[in-house]
Amino acid sequence: MTHRRSLALAAAAAPATLAACEGRQSVLDPAGPQALRLFNLGNVLYVTAAVVFVVVLAALALALMHGRRRDGPDTGQAGERKARRAVAWAVGVTLAILLGFLVVSYLTDRAYAIAPAAGRPLRISVVGHQWWWEVQYTDSVSSRSLGTANEIHVPVGRTVVLKMTSRDVIHSFWVPNLAGKKDLVPGYTTTTWLRADRAGVYRGQCAEFCGYQHALMGLLVIAEPPAQFARWYEAQLADAMPPADTVASTGKNVFLGAHGCVLCHTVRGTGAGGTVGPDLTHVASRHTLAAATIPNTRGWLGGWVMDPQGIKPGAKMPPNDMRPDELQALLTYLQTLR
Repeated sequence: MTHRRSLALAAAAAPATLAACEGRQSVLDPAGPQALRLFNLGNVLYVTAAVVFVVVLAALALALMHGRRRDGPDTGQAGERKARRAVAWAVGVTLAILLGFLVVSYLTDRAYAIAPAAGRPLRISVVGHQWWWEVQYTDSVSSRSLGTANEIHVPVGRTVVLKMTSRDVIHSFWVPNLAGKKDLVPGYTTTTWLRADRAGVYRGQCAEFCGYQHALMGLLVIAEPPAQFARWYEAQLADAMPPADTVASTGKNVFLGAHGCVLCHTVRGTGAGGTVGPDLTHVASRHTLAAATIPNTRGWLGGWVMDPQGIKPGAKMPPNDMRPDELQALLTYLQTLR
């Protein structure tokens, strides 16, 4: 298969599978307590603004109607008193509304910042890179810590504490269905928390402009029932399975060989230990590639391996000049990494 044919195959695969990159992403569909607090705060602001808008228009209409009925300007003391009372009422109501906004915003922010004390939270470290997300699950037993990329699996109903930083520029972690925005600052650790109250796939996004491919720095939060999450976690702890046939074995040799994949990527259980790019030990089990930019199918994977710049210009991954047989063997091997 030629380089162009790989990209054509990837494009042909798009219509049926691109939805896998999306997930739900809406501030109007809260699926956790953090998002619900922000949703309720937004409703207070929207409703109040709508009421003020209607009242102002009504006052303007009354003033116009009153002005048309009068023969001349009302310059008496009664008119002045009415005007002063109207202004005083307007100022008082405005101050009351602003004070109410201040109180509601403060209470929301305070509740948002304090994670629930009950239960044992799941602790996850998130590191922002241009333009992908490194995800590390930490455990008191070091052998049970694991790393993945661009996807965060969480159990439904359990508090998740996220400790976040950046390797290059400022990024911002935002999963609208679950929580608000939180910056990732180089050399500094920020902390936030979230909880998914119902199962689903929720799309997140970098919300701080971080360079050329900022718009394509997405991620997925996959909320699963606790038993399903436990099975996923145990599977992710395992090293990569050895190739089961000669084609996959050839693909493994291509990965470990002269094309330099091992300089950037890790596959546990092999000699690949690069840390520049995502850990690929279980890459075939992920929903997407290139930080939720393209679906994880053989066609798109081939296009990404051969010409990542054609899919995500400016990405740190260089193009690879492989023979068609090498590419096919490599794709077969990568698709065994589940």
